[in-house]
Amino acid sequence: MKKLFISLMTLTATVSGAWAQSFNNFPVTTQKPPLHGKNWMAITGKPLAATAGAMIFSKGGNAIDASCAMLAATCTMWDVLSWGGETQALIYNPKTKKVIAINAMGVAPTGATVEFYKNKGMKYPPEYGPLAATTPGTPGGLLTMLAEYGTMSLKEVLAPAMQLAEGYPIEAQTANAMEQGKRRIKEWPYSKKVFLPHLGEKREAPSAGEIFVQKDLLATLQKMVDAEQDALKKGKTRKDAIYAAYDRFYKGDIAKEIARGTQEQGGLITEKDMAEWKVKIEEPMMTTYRGIEVYKMQQWTQGPVMLQTLNMLENFDLKSMGYNSTRYIHTLYQTMNLAFADRDFYYGDPAFAPEEPMKGLLSKEYAKERIKNINWVVNDSLVRPGDPYPFEGKLNPYLDILNKWENTKASANRHDQNGPNDKYMEDFTAGTTSVEATDKEGWVVSITPSGGWLPACIAGNTGVGLSQRMQSFVLDANENPFNVLEPGKRPRVTLTPSMALKDGKPYISFAKQAGDEQDQLLLQFFLNMVEFGMTVQEATEAPSFKTLQMYGSFGAHEKTRGGLILNNAMPPWSRKELSRMGYKLSYQERTSGPINAIYFDWIHGTFWGGSSNHGEDYGIGW
Repeated sequence: MKKLFISLMTLTATVSGAWAQSFNNFPVTTQKPPLHGKNWMAITGKPLAATAGAMIFSKGGNAIDASCAMLAATCTMWDVLSWGGETQALIYNPKTKKVIAINAMGVAPTGATVEFYKNKGMKYPPEYGPLAATTPGTPGGLLTMLAEYGTMSLKEVLAPAMQLAEGYPIEAQTANAMEQGKRRIKEWPYSKKVFLPHLGEKREAPSAGEIFVQKDLLATLQKMVDAEQDALKKGKTRKDAIYAAYDRFYKGDIAKEIARGTQEQGGLITEKDMAEWKVKIEEPMMTTYRGIEVYKMQQWTQGPVMLQTLNMLENFDLKSMGYNSTRYIHTLYQTMNLAFADRDFYYGDPAFAPEEPMKGLLSKEYAKERIKNINWVVNDSLVRPGDPYPFEGKLNPYLDILNKWENTKASANRHDQNGPNDKYMEDFTAGTTSVEATDKEGWVVSITPSGGWLPACIAGNTGVGLSQRMQSFVLDANENPFNVLEPGKRPRVTLTPSMALKDGKPYISFAKQAGDEQDQLLLQFFLNMVEFGMTVQEATEAPSFKTLQMYGSFGAHEKTRGGLILNNAMPPWSRKELSRMGYKLSYQERTSGPINAIYFDWIHGTFWGGSSNHGEDYGIGW
């Protein structure tokens, strides 16, 4: 059996490796053309939102200004997020030549305690509604980025979003999501008013192409602009005037109505919660992979998973295995699962005790120790978190919990011969969007905003859809002692923008939507370029695979042991061997994204833009 396994590995590596070489030697036709530009590039989840970024660039704005305009537009268009959600960003500052991180994740409100939710019979906070809501983070993130690093006024940057709020022709994807979610939408009076303009008719949501109007949201955005303009008239600087808009949202009449409207519908957010929340400008996490610096957000996101996995993969000759060979898939699957097991147990908000052992988790020595656990013959469906504390010179204070950890978590039983069912995958891939931008001055922005997706609960008469991120907390310290719900705490989220520098200069800026899928597919995209020489567009479209062997961050927090989703293009011999190795296989036609990315071509002094060949994501370059 072992000899057969090795033979099949060699055959698959040879065939797949030869196919991968075509990326280096021959032009590959992609379903979407790559974007090219030398002055700027703007990519996001909606074509109209990308146009908003282009409008700002055409008026002389920089990449920060354009990113804020795209973020505002995607929130207004309900691109699987709203204004009450959360924003995570990495920014490369060409003046300092450093990457900084914007933490605009909301926090658990006053009254959001473990006891509160357990007394309601809940194992986790709910997936939808006002009790799923953290405080809004996206407005603060946008305003902070614009004030600190942008060049334009809030009035200029919000102009495209305000035009959209006045009314825009809605896309089928969003309109149909409103119609499909109308049963739940009707539970919330302010959501019903916005999303179901044809109440009582057969179709109560807007139809594709219909002009979708959001009067309350427009009024909220206008209040923010008015606060800025009033401050400017009083002689305030551009920066201080933008922060005046920040104060109106979080401490003024907007905050008051958000708190009132949320509490009216059974939520917990208070005016004090709004006033005390702050954006954080942080140092990102970083590791090197074959000399390339790779940056991620801190451990209140899942971002370090990719860094941990790269530390492990650096010990293997991936290129010789062949692109998507059986051995390549097995190697990535096993290393990713080791990192995801660590994520599931050790990641949480660093502002709260206990302190996460990130130094140990991200050490190269720990990575070498972890890969000793890999079974090279069969899939290890019982992979467990490791012990990074010795690599910090400490004793692990949670060994007793760690030893019984697997028994505290639930595994999904929703994977049959047809693959995981729709509800499981909906929880696993809960969507978001991404924003990528750069300019000729050297600013680079990668954002993964989210929260307030449809069906969303709107907070009073603000037009602001509330986040659903509370569900990413746990209520039992035996599951993850670092991510237990507390008021004022940020949940450990899936949102994970990415940036890579090579030779001290921007190399790739990349991000994607879709919950727990994010880092595993961003990892494969990165390796497609670094190890197999694909162009940025080829790398976004190339067939990927997905592990389901980590605990989901949404819904019931389940996992499917051995669950592996392959692309339909995977050859029969690979399918057969992976099945023999204990994988539970299912298939999808497209598995790569949607990923949005910018590659920096320093030889020619240009930008290449890429966007996966499914979804509405795309961009504009000049």
